[in-house]
Amino acid sequence: MTVAAAALLLGGGTLTVIAGTALAHNSAPAPVPGPQHLTATAATISCPDVGERLRTMPRSAQPQISRGLAALDRQVSDAYHALTAGGDSGQLLRALARQRRETIGAMADAIAGGGAQRPDELLRLSACTTKPTGAGQRQDQNQDLSQLRNRIGDRPQGQDHGQNRGPGQGRNTLRQGGPSPDDFLDITTVRPGTDTAAPPFAAPSGRGAATGTFTSACGRNEDGHFNSDNVIVTPGVSNGAHHTHDYVGNTTTDAFSTDRSLAAAGTTCANGDLSTYYWPVLRRLDGTVMPRPGAGHGGNDGSVLTPASVTLTFRGSQAGVVRPMPRFLRVITGDAKAFTNGPENAAASWSCTGFENRQLKDKYPLCPRGSQVVRTLVFPGCWDGRRTDSANHRDHMAFAGADSACRRGFTAVPQLVQRLTYDVPPGDSFAVDSFPEQLRKPVTDHGDFIDVMPDGLMNRAVACINGGRACS
Repeated sequence: MTVAAAALLLGGGTLTVIAGTALAHNSAPAPVPGPQHLTATAATISCPDVGERLRTMPRSAQPQISRGLAALDRQVSDAYHALTAGGDSGQLLRALARQRRETIGAMADAIAGGGAQRPDELLRLSACTTKPTGAGQRQDQNQDLSQLRNRIGDRPQGQDHGQNRGPGQGRNTLRQGGPSPDDFLDITTVRPGTDTAAPPFAAPSGRGAATGTFTSACGRNEDGHFNSDNVIVTPGVSNGAHHTHDYVGNTTTDAFSTDRSLAAAGTTCANGDLSTYYWPVLRRLDGTVMPRPGAGHGGNDGSVLTPASVTLTFRGSQAGVVRPMPRFLRVITGDAKAFTNGPENAAASWSCTGFENRQLKDKYPLCPRGSQVVRTLVFPGCWDGRRTDSANHRDHMAFAGADSACRRGFTAVPQLVQRLTYDVPPGDSFAVDSFPEQLRKPVTDHGDFIDVMPDGLMNRAVACINGGRACS
């Protein structure tokens, strides 16, 4: 591929290609030669998410499955770096498909070796296909900047909602790896009452509802507990997330944590809650590059922002009482690959303090002066009553239906809501960590939770929730 300037991005499930020549003002980019016939508008090669398709995982197969999922992400990450160095997209994709087939085959063998039927259908997930990503990743930086200014308003002082730029500020040109200027939206332009994450965000109410709450005060990660592991999805694998997580609660959580080690650890929670709570860090896009796994090596540049506040609240059900969740229950919310997988499992919401009746799922909010960015992560509150985890880490949990009741076979348990606030720099100068191919899109925000509450504390939480009281 011969271009004077190109950003070709391939990561855990997609190949994003942004190409063009060195441009004069308002000049049109040349098309990329080759069989893809891609233009300067971003295009994506989407690879099926193997982890989401897993339905059976014998205990003996878990180590191989974990290594396999991590290998799939690493393969596309390596291809991403090869493409940014000017590699041929067709050759890289063919090689990637061969790698994926071998890795998926080994995972299928492990499942069969554990006594389950060999899931040969997983092998059909090896190939990747081209699809357009839509607007937002153009090489014409002047057009990007113009559109951004129109949205957040380069307006006279006093009319800019605190986002007006000084000299040298807000020069959000195309960033390799994201985010795009189109990923930001002035919250004051969003119609009040817009809540893209409803109904899971609805508070319990009505006859028979369990209206109480239980809150664990676990700090804001002032101690700096970070790593790029994911003990739920890829246990036993270092850097399994390819992005950095913030942790509060359990003080020892990493890829190699076990139920026993978590139960024996300390905690940052004031009430003795040993549970682990984690989410991707938010970064200030200040040019800082941290040469460590999950940070600079994963394309997640910038200084980590410590939350201004972290609120961890368990609430009840509109349909009736909740029962205790089992110790060591693993629960995830959102989808770290929602940009390529689609928004079906996206569950995070973005807003600003003072504007939380306006919720965004696929945009970062630009907040007025004095208002903080708000991230809200609502977890499913219905449990299948049997398992503390499942092969894809979702099937054992579910959100309540439109009637607020859990579906047949599931029962209501305390529903975790994580609310994080941040003092961010002006304008479009922050982003959440993500897998490289997800381009730091806000829709990829997600959260993870492992219940390690002592039984007595869990019982107290349930009594408070069912009794309509607010406890901590």
